Amino acid sequence: MEIRRLLLGLCVFFHVCRSLSAESTCKLKAKFNLSGYKDVEKKKVVVGGMFPVHKRIASSDGNTSRVPVSSGCEGFNFRTFRWTQTMLFAVDEINKRTDLLPNTDLGYVIYDSCFTISKAVEGTLTYLTGQDEAVPNYRCGNGAPLAALVGAGGSDLSIATARILGLYHFPQVSYSSTCSALESKFQFPTFLRTIPNDKHQSTAMAKMVLHFGWTWVGTIAADDDYGKYGIKDFKEQVEEAGVCISFSEVLPKVSSPEAIQRIVQTVVESTAKIIVVFSSDVDLSPFISELLNHNVTNRTWIASEAWITSALINQPGVSSVLAGTLGFGVKRAEIPGLQRHLLDMDPYADPLTEEFWETSFNCTLDYGKALRLAKQRAKEVNSTISRAARGIPDGLCSGRESLAQLTNTYTDVSQLRITYSVYKAVYAVAHALHNLEHCEDGKGPFVGQSCADIKNFEPWQLMYYLKNVRFKVPNTGEEIYFENGDVEGFYDIINWQVNSNGEISYVTVGRYNGSAPSEDRMNMMNDSIVWNNNQSEPPRSVCSENCQPGTRKGIRQGEPVCCFDCIPCADGEISNTTNARECILCSGDYWSNDAHDACILKIIEFLAFGEPLGITLIVISAFGALVTIAVGVVFIMHIGTPLVKANDALLSFSLLSSLVVTFLCSIVFLGEPQHWSCMTSQVALALGFALCLSSIMGKAAVLMLRAQALKAARLRAKEAAKAAKAAAEAAANSGSPDVIVTNTTNLSDANAFAKPEVDVLTCAHQRAIATVATLIQAIACTVWLIILPPHPVKNTSAQNIKIILECDEGSVVFICCIFAYDILLALLAFIFAFIARKLEDHFSEAKCVTFGMLVFFIVWISFVPAYLSTRGKFMVAVQIFAILASSFGLLTCIFLPKCYVLLVKPERNTEEMMRPRAKPRDGTSTGTSVSLATAATEVNGTMASTSIDD
Repeated sequence: MEIRRLLLGLCVFFHVCRSLSAESTCKLKAKFNLSGYKDVEKKKVVVGGMFPVHKRIASSDGNTSRVPVSSGCEGFNFRTFRWTQTMLFAVDEINKRTDLLPNTDLGYVIYDSCFTISKAVEGTLTYLTGQDEAVPNYRCGNGAPLAALVGAGGSDLSIATARILGLYHFPQVSYSSTCSALESKFQFPTFLRTIPNDKHQSTAMAKMVLHFGWTWVGTIAADDDYGKYGIKDFKEQVEEAGVCISFSEVLPKVSSPEAIQRIVQTVVESTAKIIVVFSSDVDLSPFISELLNHNVTNRTWIASEAWITSALINQPGVSSVLAGTLGFGVKRAEIPGLQRHLLDMDPYADPLTEEFWETSFNCTLDYGKALRLAKQRAKEVNSTISRAARGIPDGLCSGRESLAQLTNTYTDVSQLRITYSVYKAVYAVAHALHNLEHCEDGKGPFVGQSCADIKNFEPWQLMYYLKNVRFKVPNTGEEIYFENGDVEGFYDIINWQVNSNGEISYVTVGRYNGSAPSEDRMNMMNDSIVWNNNQSEPPRSVCSENCQPGTRKGIRQGEPVCCFDCIPCADGEISNTTNARECILCSGDYWSNDAHDACILKIIEFLAFGEPLGITLIVISAFGALVTIAVGVVFIMHIGTPLVKANDALLSFSLLSSLVVTFLCSIVFLGEPQHWSCMTSQVALALGFALCLSSIMGKAAVLMLRAQALKAARLRAKEAAKAAKAAAEAAANSGSPDVIVTNTTNLSDANAFAKPEVDVLTCAHQRAIATVATLIQAIACTVWLIILPPHPVKNTSAQNIKIILECDEGSVVFICCIFAYDILLALLAFIFAFIARKLEDHFSEAKCVTFGMLVFFIVWISFVPAYLSTRGKFMVAVQIFAILASSFGLLTCIFLPKCYVLLVKPERNTEEMMRPRAKPRDGTSTGTSVSLATAATEVNGTMASTSIDD
């Protein structure tokens, strides 16, 4: 009590000093120009608040020739005004509750810090003094005790106020000051906050950068403690992990277009695609505007919680620059009743609300000011004010405008994050006061287990309860408690995505919990992120891509260690680690692989079944075999028809069987060469072609002999026709004018074609030719396999880095003789078919065989240079392609016309169509044997009647 009387006496003495003459030593040095809200009448406890309702202080002319005055504020901020109203709402809500401070009404004193340290200090001193004139070290008046200060906005403001409040052990609960410097209880013993410490956010940003593999990033920080400490912690963590900083810029606190343009130019010139920004929205706004002016796109921005959901930054048109931004937002919540409170305002209640109203609706509540503005506008257009304007001038607010129709950030309650933090801060103070008020005597925490009096307590006593408070926030159920003045580091990871209306929407794509184990702290849904330029894949941001195994790093002189060149290891050298500095030389029989990341035995190469080329060849071979079998099935189904009978079914089936063998034997060439496969592949190919070509040769020989026989028969018939014609002419000359002479050439030809003696070689002869020719080849192959069989070898001389597994033929002489025999058969078949090509039949079979053999020769003639120009497994592929191409050529040319008749034109499959057709002559009639016989009968009858008449 004595101390209290002493302090009151000092206050009285101070006021007396103010009234003394100029010689007195007691003077009031300044009177602060502060705006805000105050309600302390008949209140038991007063809670202080400080919010940056304005963006800056009004500039002064710097004139020192007159008495200085406290600067005013400008740049109304709707977002922070909503924070202010949230504190008023929370205090009013607490006063209405019966379970929290039921016997205590809270008052409030709220000041506007104007986002400036000087204004924050002014408000702090005024709040502590208890009157408009600030008196350091004194609280003047006998009103309700001060509980705590909720504020003061940005970190640099809170640092300034916390240093003053800490001198008096006065509690301060911040809602948006996240700077890690404030965790020091040595410097700021009474500072607490309901928003996470930036050390969590810096760690979260570092984890995000490492999560996406970004090693080349730029940083931008506000020129205050919030930006500098946040970026400092971030850089320490990422640089320790090997990330390089492309540039590090500082945003000016005072407007400086030159500095902003310089920073934008740095961003444009940098190759870093990821830029981390620790700044408030107010400091960042000019920079974003300049980015829009320069149309700086293709950058991904990592945002701090101060601007990630700020409407000041999220202005129309920023999507081209900021779409895809990732950032960390503090916890979001719904606060029931807040929106109604925000919309239910009296515009005439106080100057701050009046300014809000006038700024929102672009009008004025001052009639005199509205009238002056109207007169000024009328003067500018050289007119007079109308009578109606004199009554209600333009630009005058009615006071009944609807706040619900506003679309600014004040009425937007969809992203209540800092707002929710304000709400929690007020409730933390209320719960601490509640615990203080309901302390039981004899069980108190102070000396002698005493309790504090809610009507007259010291700030340090409330500080005890604040540090130990634990409560659940209404409606959300979140439990709040302080650990060394901080709360849990929990963040939503927010992605800026462009919605269907072209506007930025905030989409939560993950969570970060700083209290969880290190490996479980970040939970991110990568698939939900939409990056800049509407991409779904994260951007790459590296100065140089990692040097993969097989290369080594070449450091660039004068550049960060993240910038280097990747130099491939030479042949025979390897590097098996990422970002290796030197390559290692392989020794002995080892060689570097294609990637130069391991020393391995020289590559063993062969055409495998499972590789794409092998699979393709197998499919083609199987397809050819199936088609050939299908042709055989067609022949079996039509085996009794004239076409199949005329072609000797057994010989046709042997030809088809040989084609199946040639198709399937190509598969044996695939895979790792073995003794059995080397022998089987070559022998099966030789025997298959021998059977195929000998069958064709027998068929071609028949066609050739038939053509020769028909040619001879045609000559005989032609001689007989000439003789008949001569006889007829002689008869006509002897006095028989009625004799009719007809052309009998075609009759003779038809008779010649109809004679069965034309086919000298029967089916048995053809089969014998095929059997004997194939048997000769089989004997030669048997001798070859017994004496010098093919066998697998490792060819190491073709390429120095490969071991080619291939088949050695054993004897070049043997294999040349065997395949020369096949060529001989093919040549004979071609000659026979070529001679018979002019045989006139309905199917031109000789021509088909001729074309088939031409295809065969073209394929194998092309095979030789292709085979000699390839190496390794591709030699086998070329050989298989030649086998398949020649087999398909023979199958198509010989059997396609017959299958066409059997399946598509069955009406042509008759005995008549199987006979050779007569060759037409120019200027003569073509007739059958029947027509020619009828004509001869008519001639004889005419001659008989003539002799009777004579």
